[in-house]
Amino acid sequence: MDNNAKLRPLYLAKILYERTDEDHYLTTMQLAQILEEEYGIPAHRQTIKTDIELLQQFGMDIQEVKSTQNRYNLISRQFEIAELKLLIDAVQSSKFIPKERSEQMVSKIVTLAGQHKAEELKRNASVEGRVKSENRQGLLIVDAINEAINARKKIAFQYFAYNIRKQKKLRHDGKEYLISPWALTWDEENYYMIGYDSDEDKIKHYRVDKMTNLQPTEEKRDGAELFDNFDMALYSKQTFGMYGGREETVTLRCKNELANVMIDKFGFDTAFSNITDTHFDMRVKVFVSPMFLTWLMNFGADITVLFPESVKDELIELASDVLEQYK
Repeated sequence: MDNNAKLRPLYLAKILYERTDEDHYLTTMQLAQILEEEYGIPAHRQTIKTDIELLQQFGMDIQEVKSTQNRYNLISRQFEIAELKLLIDAVQSSKFIPKERSEQMVSKIVTLAGQHKAEELKRNASVEGRVKSENRQGLLIVDAINEAINARKKIAFQYFAYNIRKQKKLRHDGKEYLISPWALTWDEENYYMIGYDSDEDKIKHYRVDKMTNLQPTEEKRDGAELFDNFDMALYSKQTFGMYGGREETVTLRCKNELANVMIDKFGFDTAFSNITDTHFDMRVKVFVSPMFLTWLMNFGADITVLFPESVKDELIELASDVLEQYK
């Protein structure tokens, strides 16, 4: 068998994948013409039919409509159009992914739909006006972190923030962070690395788009005993806006109208107690931080902190500081 004969089924699969769908067909003659003109591979009716039967046996969902000129189309794909739209929306809405890379990724995703459906997806795709990261090394950093996690090695990096002149300023005078990476997670529109700080003997998280000059090391990572039963979903629920703080079990009294909000935030298994016609109580473990306190303040009198007293005092102090600012 010559190379053309070997390659012909592969090119047929490519043509059907790119140019047909449940609403668009190609005839035997059209397939033969494309093979000849675009790929320099001669074909006739029977060889195309035989090759398509092989592709069907391989698992491609190719439909054949018999007539004087048989028509073929690929009627199912790995992703449905609705699923591709969700992927596109996720890429577009991600602050972590820079605008240029978002556009490149969307262009790749739409090709999974075939050229006809791709046009429909493109018309609904736009990243204009969205808040996007300026760190164009973000995806490379994610890849490096993932490799370090798989290799069970520590990573070294610097951490930065933007100053009032919108310039990058390294934190702690350019200190090099040496951290054991254990997981990557998405929270509040940002991407975070969860790791273990050996010097402070605690779990910490870092925004990936604020990391720079990351280097893998040959030093084995630490913290296995803390991550044996680590629950990422629980950690995300407890850490508001991924701000650190001390861990506390807090008792809240909420108006009944907030039941759905509390379930969305803390999960369906969160226990409600002391339920009345107007209120219910709940106990949750959280990291007490300014983000948690301001989250509580969003609900005004609809949520009351019952316990512990220290959290009540911090909330009162924060509210007093805000009021004082406007006097």
